[in-house]
Formats: sequence, C-alpha cells, structure tokens
Amino acid sequence: MAFALPLGGRLGKQGITRLDRIDSLEERIAHLIRALEELSDVAARQASEIDTLTRRVHMLMQREAEREAGLADAPPADVRPPHW
Repeated sequence: MAFALPLGGRLGKQGITRLDRIDSLEERIAHLIRALEELSDVAARQASEIDTLTRRVHMLMQREAEREAGLADAPPADVRPPHW
C-alpha cells in the first residue's frame, strides 16, 4: 500500500519526515537483528547442553542396567534378612 507525502515531505501533524521514519525503522530492524542473533546463540548453546545431558543420561542408564544385571543373584534390598 503506497501513500503520498505532502509537498513538504511531512507525514501528518506530528511532523515526522520520511527520513525520520526510515531511520526509526532501521533502528528497530537493527535491534531485532541483534535480538535474533542473541536468541540464536542461546538456542545453539542449549542444543549443545541438551546433547551432552542426553549422552550422560544414556550412559547412566547403561551403568544402572549393568549394575542390576550384576546383582541378579543378590537378594532384593527391601526384604528383611531371615534373622530378623
């Protein structure tokens, strides 16, 4: 949608020129770009941390499975010994 500027180059009664509006939009775009880059960095760090944590959980699950397999002959921990 195009709009026409009066001959003086002003928009409405506020006295905002076309260049002022462009400057304002460029400033807002610069802030949005910076915010986007910061969010991208955060997302990359979080993805890396999630990968690390996923590997650690998998490793701990394997250890626990191996420990349980090694304790198959041991009595359950929640059963009282026969001398009680």
